[in-house]
Order: sequence, then C-alpha cells, then structure tokens
Amino acid sequence: MKKISLRATAVAVAALAATSAFATDGYFPHGYGMKAAGMGGAAVAMTDNAFAGANNPATAAFSGGRIDLGATFFMPKRGASRSGAGGMDGAVESDKSTFLIPEFGYVRQISGDTAVGVTVYGNGGMNTDYKATGTNCGQDMNFLCGMGRLGVNLEQLVVAPVYAKKINETASFGISPLLVYQTFEAKGLEGFYGWAHLDRSDRSPVSGLTGSGKDSSTGVG
Repeated sequence: MKKISLRATAVAVAALAATSAFATDGYFPHGYGMKAAGMGGAAVAMTDNAFAGANNPATAAFSGGRIDLGATFFMPKRGASRSGAGGMDGAVESDKSTFLIPEFGYVRQISGDTAVGVTVYGNGGMNTDYKATGTNCGQDMNFLCGMGRLGVNLEQLVVAPVYAKKINETASFGISPLLVYQTFEAKGLEGFYGWAHLDRSDRSPVSGLTGSGKDSSTGVG
C-alpha cells in the first residue's frame, strides 16, 4: 500500500487594517489562502497551497497531500455622510470594525496523477451598522429617516469539493462544484418606502424590505 503523507501548515493569521494606504475588494478578499492574499490574489497557477477549490481546481494534481488553515482579521473602516438635505447634514461611522473570516483547504493524492480535496472559505465582513443619531425626522431615527439602527449584512459560506487529474507532467484538469450558503439582513431602511409610513402608529416592516431579521439562501455552481 502506498503511504499518503500530509503536510500541515501552521495556522496563519493576517490582520488587514483598512486605512487610506490599503484598499479592499468589498465583500471579497484579495486572495483565498494566506499565500494568495500575500501575493495580491495571484494564485491561479500556484500549486503550493490547498485552496484549489477557490483558485483553480486543476492545481490540486500538483499540490501533494496537505492541509492549510487560515484566518483573516478584516478591519474595514466604513462611514457615511449627507449634506444639503433640509437640515439633516451630518456624518456617522459604522460600529463593529473587526471581523474574523476563517478558511480551510485539504488535498489528498490518491494516485500518482489524481488528487481529491475540499476547500472551505467565506465572503463577508463589509456590513454596516450605524446607530440612530436622531434627526429632524425624529429622535429615535437614523440619518436616512429610518427606525433605529441602520445597515446591511451579507455573509457567504462556500464548500468546494475538488477532483484533479494530471494529463502529463506539466498539465492537468480539475473540477470543483461550489456549494453555497448565504445570509442577508437589512435594517433601518423604513424611509425608503415612504414618508407616509413614518407618520403611522404602526411602524412594523412593510413588504419585507427592512427590519425582518436575516434571510438565507443556498445555491450551487
């Protein structure tokens, strides 16, 4: 029986501070896997990591047996302001500035030219959460004239099984189905469905637009 050896990398933690010197890709990271992130996302042809399911499934055929673990501390700075809006000028910064985004990759060589594995990764960390500062719309309202705190949040989890096979010593092909779960939440957007609603005693959410908690969906790709 051929012995399969797995090389486990050390858990890597990257702290990314969003300042004027650093850019973000919104809800998406610069790269999947610590090595890809360190190279600005250059990972399509790299075989020195186990994140083939996120970057290029064909590379798993050349990666050998390995396990990679990573976690990113994502710290974006988000704010909003408005001016020239009938006495509602002002600015606000989003609360909660630190998000932990873990990732995991595994590749196993099942023969000399064939490998299988799985990659698990997520997208998110750019949610907004603005407190109700009080405006001329009302003391308990946010700066867009909605009720209470204002913001949106999108989170995605992707599980990507991997199959890869070498064609020759320099080429391979691979396939990686994507199994996706995501959640979305919006709050404090009552002002978007009419001033008349804000004058009613019943301020419950209308048509599921806002304030209804988290919704979720699943998908494949």
